Parts: sequence; C-alpha cells; structure tokens
Amino acid sequence: MRPKNILIAIAAGIALAAGGAVAYRISAPAVMPTTATVLPVPMPLPEFSLLDQYGTAFGPERFRGQWSLVFFGFTHCPDICPLTLQVLATAKRRLIDRRHTPLPYIIFVSVDPERDTPEVIGQYVEHFGTDTLGVTGDAIELRRLTDGLGIYFARTPTDGDGYSVDHSTVVLLINPDGDFRAVFGSPHDADNFVRDLPLIQSRR
Repeated sequence: MRPKNILIAIAAGIALAAGGAVAYRISAPAVMPTTATVLPVPMPLPEFSLLDQYGTAFGPERFRGQWSLVFFGFTHCPDICPLTLQVLATAKRRLIDRRHTPLPYIIFVSVDPERDTPEVIGQYVEHFGTDTLGVTGDAIELRRLTDGLGIYFARTPTDGDGYSVDHSTVVLLINPDGDFRAVFGSPHDADNFVRDLPLIQSRR
C-alpha cells in the first residue's frame, strides 16, 4: 500500500473510532441518583425571615451562591436529629477527603422556636462541626418556610408540662440559585449523600 493510501486509511480509522466513541456517549444511559429524589424543575423558596445562630437575618437570599443540605429538627430531639446531623457531617468529611467541590453547606432549622433561641441552637450545632449553621426564629416565619416546602411539624405533649415535636425527617438540597432541587428520604446514610450529591450537582 502506498504511503498516501496508508495515511488515508489511518485517518478513516481514527474518524470511525471517534464517531463510535461519540455514539457510545450519546447512547449510554446517564448515571442517576439512587436515593435522592430530584425535582423535575427546581422550585423557588417562599419568602421568610428567620435568624441564624449569630442573630443575623436569615432569608431566601442566604441560600444563593452555594449548595445547601437543610434539615429541620429541634435541639431537644433525642435521636433522629443528632443522628442525621452526624450523618451529614460525616458525608461532608468524606467529600473533602475525595477533594470534591463544591462542598455543601449544612443548615439546621429548628422547628421548636420557643426553646431554641439563637444562642441555644448555636451551642447545639457546634457538636457537629464548625461549618454547620443553626437557624431559628419566629413561629409564623418558620411556618412560611416549612409550609412552602412541605415540611411537617407539630408539638405533642409529654409527661408533666413538657412537650416534644414531631417533624419530617427528610433532608432538602437547595441549589446555588436558591431553589429547592432535591430531597433525601430517611433513613439517612453518609454513603447516599457522597454518591448522589455530585451527580445532582453535575446536572445543576
């Protein structure tokens, strides 16, 4: 075979190989999250005005510019709340170990505003890492946020004059546009967040 013909044959082979690779990428199914439910269309957050653990105003604009994992609970919660916050902290450490970016911001919103003052919730979230933010505030403003996101909570009386709070146990994912993007159902496991979060972020 002449040199010119050899070059033509090589070029044709490369073109066929490249075309096959493109066709494979197009036809190969996209990797999907296994535990998170991704909203078909991101949902804007309702208007609300709460306070963070430092007493600074916390509204929808505070979610913009970062990915946020949001959990609703209360500091007197005996099990679900501390376990969930520990899972989120563990998942974030694993993402750091994998050099994943952008890292999610962890936000804990109290559904017990009567007892969970900014000071109380600030001391509570310190147990789960310095980059976990506590949020609390007026009950009416809290309802604006939870009702808009479909989060349930209700006080239930206990022995004496005490009470507990029943609440949803899901973790919400808010995207950098400040929109509700996905929800992680319970029971929670750090591996689920480590696997699904990067997949969701890649789809924005």
